[in-house]
Amino acid sequence: MDLGSQAAGIGVLADDTRRALYAYVVSRPDPVGREEAAAAADLPVHRASFHLDRLVAEGLLEVEFRRLTGRTGPGAGRPSKLYRRAAREFAVSLPARRYDLVGDILAAAVTRATEGTSLERALDECARDEGLDLGRSAAGRGHAGSVDALAEVLSTQGYEPRLEDRSVVLANCPFDALARRHTDLVCGLNRAFVQGVADGMGCNVDACLEPGPDRCCVTAREPTTK
Repeated sequence: MDLGSQAAGIGVLADDTRRALYAYVVSRPDPVGREEAAAAADLPVHRASFHLDRLVAEGLLEVEFRRLTGRTGPGAGRPSKLYRRAAREFAVSLPARRYDLVGDILAAAVTRATEGTSLERALDECARDEGLDLGRSAAGRGHAGSVDALAEVLSTQGYEPRLEDRSVVLANCPFDALARRHTDLVCGLNRAFVQGVADGMGCNVDACLEPGPDRCCVTAREPTTK
């Protein structure tokens, strides 16, 4: 979750001119040339081009070059610079929310349940598998299996972790609205996901359900030694 680039991309649309140009480009079925966009927004071409390129720089639009006449070879003219909506998605939520993540887990669990696994077990397995993938990927990028590293990785998912007595307390629930309505289900898969992240990183902690006011229901604790 790159808050800086996400916020910059959305923030560029605060300008009325850029917002109008963006709305026009995405409303068209085919990529749009700067002359067409300028005419639609009642702007000089050079000004429309400046704002369109700013939208490209922030990742909201993409560019392609194509001859609009369909002619090829010598004398066909230079290809036109055309703009279209970028494939990248933008979303900013403060506090951070990851409903896309919980949606992926639920969809995978339903699919697994149709193949004969109980839904409860499928939810637990799919949440842990998703966490394992993230944890292994982080470990492959050099994150050691410590609680500090675990906190760093969980921060990328919106958990706002903090270290307390060698435990990772999660100050924010990325699934807040769903957890309020479907507490047992969402908190269960949340615990399994965090445990999967830790296991994938080789971090020796137990993800425990410890709900408290104004924080996530999961805490990752190092096992006590006797």
